Amino acid sequence: MTVPLALDPARTALVLVDLMDRIVALPLAPRKGAEVLLTAQELAESFRSAGALVVLVRVERPGVAEQPSGSQLVQGLPREGDVEIVKRTIGAFQGTGLDDRLRERGVTTLVFAGIATNLGVESTARAAGDLGYDLVFVEDAMAALTGPEHDASVKLDFPRLGTVVHAADVHFTRG
Repeated sequence: MTVPLALDPARTALVLVDLMDRIVALPLAPRKGAEVLLTAQELAESFRSAGALVVLVRVERPGVAEQPSGSQLVQGLPREGDVEIVKRTIGAFQGTGLDDRLRERGVTTLVFAGIATNLGVESTARAAGDLGYDLVFVEDAMAALTGPEHDASVKLDFPRLGTVVHAADVHFTRG
């Protein structure tokens, strides 16, 4: 996890999964939601500064009249030019139009962060892999309900799907 990546900002998107108040506030491991959020915000700023797309995914429970309190993205996270996706399943591709929105922008590489590592992040990443995207996972910008769940994704699954890095290893090529 120490190899710096040089990503093409025109072909790369940061996908931040379920950074909503009620999810960030959960007891998480191996780091707190506030730590995940801070690293994700720093990543988002670096992506925006490089001209790369930021995709913000949030979940809504299907079939309920009103969503639970804290179901919006954390205040200050969304910015003009970001793409917001509302999912109603564990992953962010099913029935959301995400694939079309990425392809129309020429995106071929997805960089993942968010909560929960083994649920929303992994489910979205698996679908992305099936669709042919190159995948990057920012380990220190993720957490799960338990450390072992996070570790299973990061140490066993993600290396088979793409590249696992730390936020400090994510850089962009100069165009």
